Parts: sequence; structure tokens; C-alpha cells
Amino acid sequence: MTNSHFILRIYSTITKEDYKTKKVPQSKETITREGLVIETLPGTNFKIKLDDGKEILAHLSGRMRLNFIRVLIGDRVKVELSPYDETKGRIVYRSK
Repeated sequence: MTNSHFILRIYSTITKEDYKTKKVPQSKETITREGLVIETLPGTNFKIKLDDGKEILAHLSGRMRLNFIRVLIGDRVKVELSPYDETKGRIVYRSK
């Protein structure tokens, strides 16, 4: 049996129920944190101090750019971090 047949057999045993119950790991899992904007940088980049004390570099998400949501120094924001590199993130929500 070749490798491609073996891989096909493995994937054929995964059902839709496995995806619904989260038994299959998703490839785009993100970590969501809250923080405070401490500095604005060019190109819609921001330096953010998270609630746990870390400082990260984050950029504005596309949906926030399209809706012209302004982010200023001192705003509380929600940031999505990649599980691979927790020093960079994407701003997805600005708190009021």
C-alpha cells in the first residue's frame, strides 16, 4: 500500500461529528488576550501591553480597517495571538 492510500484511509475515518465535537484539532487556533495600546507605529501597527505584563506588536485586522475604526493610545483592545509566535498579534476589537 502506498503512502497516498494510507493517508486517504486515515482521513476517510474522520466524520462530520468529529469536527462538530472538536475531536479534530483546528489548524487556525488563536489565543485571545486583552491589553492597552501604549504606542502607535506606522502602517496600522501598535505596541500593546497585555494584562499579564508582556509587550507585543499588533496590527489592525482587516474588518476594523474596512469599517474605519480608530485605535488611539490608551484604548483597551482584544488581541488574537498565534500559538507559534506570541510576540505578534492582530487587534480584533476595541473596547469602549
